[in-house]
Amino acid sequence: MTSRKKLQGLVAATITPMTPDGQINLPVIRQYVDYLVNKQTVKNVFVNGTTGEGLSLSIQERKQLAEEWVCQGKDKLDHVIIHVGALSLPESQELARHAAAIGAGGIAVIAPFFFKPTKKVRVEELLEGIKERIPTFQGVKFSDTDLLDLAQCVHKNEAQQLEFLYGVDEQLLGALAVGANGAVGSTYNYLGRQTNLMLEAFAKPDLALARKYQFLTGEFLNFVIKLGFGVAQTKAVMTFVSGIPMGPPRLPLLGASEEFIAKAKAKLDSIVWPDGN
Repeated sequence: MTSRKKLQGLVAATITPMTPDGQINLPVIRQYVDYLVNKQTVKNVFVNGTTGEGLSLSIQERKQLAEEWVCQGKDKLDHVIIHVGALSLPESQELARHAAAIGAGGIAVIAPFFFKPTKKVRVEELLEGIKERIPTFQGVKFSDTDLLDLAQCVHKNEAQQLEFLYGVDEQLLGALAVGANGAVGSTYNYLGRQTNLMLEAFAKPDLALARKYQFLTGEFLNFVIKLGFGVAQTKAVMTFVSGIPMGPPRLPLLGASEEFIAKAKAKLDSIVWPDGN
């Protein structure tokens, strides 16, 4: 892996642009990278995760997307993290080797979720001795709401300087308070600039201002979650905010309704952020 910069701050869980007939739309990635860097001030990406419909894509498609993000992100992005988790262990290993070969900044892996252990393993337990087993291990995308578990992870691993990136966008401020280094999420595709301003306010510290940003992000997410908010709806929001066509989701998911798009756009347009935009 080529990247040596510290991974912190915001990481956009990237959307996979698709053509109207459901094929991956690789030419859009260049515009996508420039939009994230110039409009959202986000310079890290997490490719082929849940938001990117990674497990609905073929292995070849996942490789093509990884290659395009690494290519277009060169000298523009700080980190291109490729998710290589799969239900098949050999496929996951193949994707990991490919990510290394193309010069990705790192890989992320979700455990197989169909055949799985009956005992729930807390992240705190998972990290015990992990550096001895995986010397290149760098950290965790923590996507649970259990902040006690996250806090224990941070507390017990301070000496190892692991990165703990939070994955529940509407609760990021609480995670920062217990030591998260940053965040991986879908909203950073279109609310990255505002969330970065929240991070700046937290660092000052200006907690009152940081809360305003978090509350407004939560207000929007609470609104769209009640309408039904998933990958298809995220693609729709990104399309109308950025102007970049993200296309439909891959079946069996269905595209967002016109009613959802109209209501979500009106809600987002109605929010007045502390910086006046």
